[in-house]
This record gives sequence, structure tokens and C-alpha cells, in this order.
Amino acid sequence: MVRIVDIAKRVNRSITTVSRALNGYEDVSPETRQLIIDTAEEMGYTPNSIAQLLQRKQTMTIGLVLPTFSPRFSDPYFSELLAGIGNKAAELGYDLLVSTRPPGEEEMDYYKKLSAGGRVDGFIVIRTRTNDARIRLLVDRKFPFVAFGRSAYDPESSFVDEDGHLGMQLIAEHLSSLGHKRIACITSNRDFTFTHHRLNGLLDGLAKAGLEIEPGSILEGDLTQKSGYELGSELLERKQRPTAIAAFNDLMAFGVMSAAQERGLSVGKDISVTGFDGIPMGEYSHPPLTTVSQPIYKIGAMTCEMLVKALQSDSPAKEHILLQPSLIVRQSTGAASPG
Repeated sequence: MVRIVDIAKRVNRSITTVSRALNGYEDVSPETRQLIIDTAEEMGYTPNSIAQLLQRKQTMTIGLVLPTFSPRFSDPYFSELLAGIGNKAAELGYDLLVSTRPPGEEEMDYYKKLSAGGRVDGFIVIRTRTNDARIRLLVDRKFPFVAFGRSAYDPESSFVDEDGHLGMQLIAEHLSSLGHKRIACITSNRDFTFTHHRLNGLLDGLAKAGLEIEPGSILEGDLTQKSGYELGSELLERKQRPTAIAAFNDLMAFGVMSAAQERGLSVGKDISVTGFDGIPMGEYSHPPLTTVSQPIYKIGAMTCEMLVKALQSDSPAKEHILLQPSLIVRQSTGAASPG
């Protein structure tokens, strides 16, 4: 398949210039436009494909709205994802419009504005929710999108996701094999669809080992290191503290480790801690973090490529990709301490 980047290399022009020429923008000179169209035809970028682009008047821009309440862009998970999306978009000749909005009314107003104003050709929707107003809006408007995460509202929509159920089963098997029986967990917000997959996976995995988590030992965090620290502190202050704490992302796991170390506990010996995501800093934390790894950068690239493929097709097929996770065992977990 001939890509816009291939044409750009052949004619020694920028990807943006080639994209705008194929889109019929007037700021590209007639000579350059004709050169690009002739080269595209010669390379097999068919006249039909060019005609479709001209007819659609695409912006060659993808929209990505990061749902965050924080005024600072500090989550390494988002950084990895953004890099994967952005690099793949550039490779395919698309620009990426990135914005941050707190979930809720302000976020929805922005989706409405962009989808109605012709500023983007499609969206990548991340951290899907159980009752996702973003997906409902895009489905109702028949506006192209691909999700990182499955959607309960529209199960047939295109997505890339990690099998969080299996990932947390692997955590449960690992902890039970180390002799842990008093296991607590710090979940993410129940509004996220991945929270339910991960929690059910953990509970199912423990049930297979004849174990269960007491309801009072399932606490809900907000995916920040601060909430991991606060909720970890609460669990560790209990008269009969857990021997292992499974956090639903790496940042909360780091917070739990800080709370344990502040109390003089040795992580991996006195208390075991696990995370989920496999962000790079987990390898260099003290001690290194046992976690479920998901290829966040790769997922970003995959969602972008899937969306572009749909945008360039007259009858785009729905694609569903569920990736298999892997458990990375490091020093933050060890045999259950007696008592």
C-alpha cells in the first residue's frame, strides 16, 4: 500500500504539502499539485483514492481529548500513548489535535464543537466508560472514531484493548502462589470499563485459588500516586493489614510502596505490591515493580492506524483487537510474611 509519506519522499516535499495537494488546498501551487498527483498515480496511489480525498475535503487531522482534571500533563501513561499516536499520525500524513478537558460537560462541549466544526476527520477516544456520552455522541452523529478500550454502549465500534481480565488473573495467580491470603486491591473509578474487567479478573483468579477479598479491602482510587499513597496508608494502618496490595495502575502502586516504606516496611518482604500498565519507571522504582505490561506506545500507534484506515475507506469495517497481557515479576512481590 502506497502511503502519503512514500509520495513525499519521491517528490522531495513535506508530508503536509503532499496531503494538502491531494486534498485540493489552494495554498499549493498548480505545478506542485500536478507533480504530486502525477507521482501518486505512477506509484499506484490510484486516481480514485485522490478523487475521494478531493471530494471529502478532509482536514487530515485527528482529534484526541485527554480526560484529566489536573492542570498539569504529568501521567506517563498518557505520554506513552500520545507518542504512539502522534508518531503514527505523522507517518501517515495526518496532524494530531490534542486537548485536555475534565470529564463532564466541558469535555462534551468540546467533542460537539470539533465534530460539528469540521476541524478533525475523526477521534481516538481513550479510557472508555460504562455509560460513555462521548461514544453516544459520535455514534449518533455518525462521526468516525476508534477507541482504546471496549464500549458497553456500542460493542460493535472499532477498538484496541488489553485483556484486563486476564491480566489481573495473572496477578491473582502470582500472589496466591506466593502464599498470600490477605489480599487487598485499589481499583480505578468504577465508571471506567477497564475497571470492571480488571476487578472481575482479580476476583475470578483468586476464587480459582480458593481465596476472596473482603469487601472492605476493595478501595477505589483515582489512578494517581497520591491516591495510592492515601489508600495504601489506610490499608496498612489496619490492625490486621493485608500481606499484598494489588493496585490497578502503576502510579497508585508507587504510592502504596511509599506508604509502606514510610512505616518501615520492606516492600517485597513485609508487604507485596503489584501494579498494572508497565510504564518504564516501574523498572527503576525502589524496589522494581511487579506489574502487568501492556504496550501503550504500540496501542497508540494501532488505534491511529485503524482510524486512518477507516477514514480512507468508503465502507470501513469494524475492527476489534484484544491484546494479551504479560506479567512482569520483579522485587516488589515476595512470599507472604507470617502473622
